[in-house]
Amino acid sequence: MNNMINNLSHSSTPATCYGEILWDVLPDGPQPGGAPLNVAYHLNKLGMGSSLITRIGKDENGQKLLELMENWGINTGLLQVDEQYETSQVLAKMNNGNEVSYEIVFPVAWDFIDQGQQLIKHIKPSSYFIFGSLASRNETSRNTLYNLLDNDAIKVFDINLRPPFINQAQLGHLLSKADIVKFNEAELGIVQIMFGGSLKGEADQVRFIQERFKIPEVIVTKGEFGAAYYNLDKAYNVWGNEVKVKDTIGSGDSFLAAFIAAHNRQEQPLQILKKAIAMGAFIATKKGGCPEYKFDDYQAFYNELFATKPDRNSTHHAA
Repeated sequence: MNNMINNLSHSSTPATCYGEILWDVLPDGPQPGGAPLNVAYHLNKLGMGSSLITRIGKDENGQKLLELMENWGINTGLLQVDEQYETSQVLAKMNNGNEVSYEIVFPVAWDFIDQGQQLIKHIKPSSYFIFGSLASRNETSRNTLYNLLDNDAIKVFDINLRPPFINQAQLGHLLSKADIVKFNEAELGIVQIMFGGSLKGEADQVRFIQERFKIPEVIVTKGEFGAAYYNLDKAYNVWGNEVKVKDTIGSGDSFLAAFIAAHNRQEQPLQILKKAIAMGAFIATKKGGCPEYKFDDYQAFYNELFATKPDRNSTHHAA
């Protein structure tokens, strides 16, 4: 049964995230999470209004997530409530101090996101529609996602390969719809091999993916080694810096949020990349994917990392 949260705002926002919402069950206690929630949280922190299309169970865990979203200012007008399936939980384990592995329970409420005309109407051509591959693991949410991808918004695909929920045909379809795709280094290598590539260099792998799926913009994240941004025939690289990591949960999601916020402001490519890298590193120094912070704290961190030496660790060349 689909119960939409209908007593809240349905107004369009500059960014709409689609997919999983959950509790990461960590050794020291549960943390709210799911890549779409994390991205929406940080977009709001960066002054870019966001909505979340997802589904929670009619249970205490779902109610707590709804209350958090309301407190954070995330538009919950498109949140659905399921009376059969429970709110998602992910059993997270810390490896080697700060790396995280996940056991993702299936099925859960967000596997059954219903489609409806109000979802389509919410997404405007000038807005960003952000989605990942995990949300396509079940037919119901997958069909809803496929339907929503037939719009004129800027479609941002955050590759999120989580075995055993990897399907080549579904991945190919999602790539073919995307305007911007974010990989980490491992995912880039895996995906190009999945689709017949045997290239070794990052630039060649990116070009292969861009040409195969007609993707204008590709991002490759590299942890402490920074990130690369390929925009049509141009490539931009910025090195990162070592920081004192508390955990890496949500670091990539915060990176993407900062990238989108700067991209929306039409900033210069190297500036977009620096802001995204700084945000990812900043969140890695904190606990959880949605830690409390002030924008000024992030700005000070960015200044320490880049602004005092604006040309440090940056390259720009033809791809």
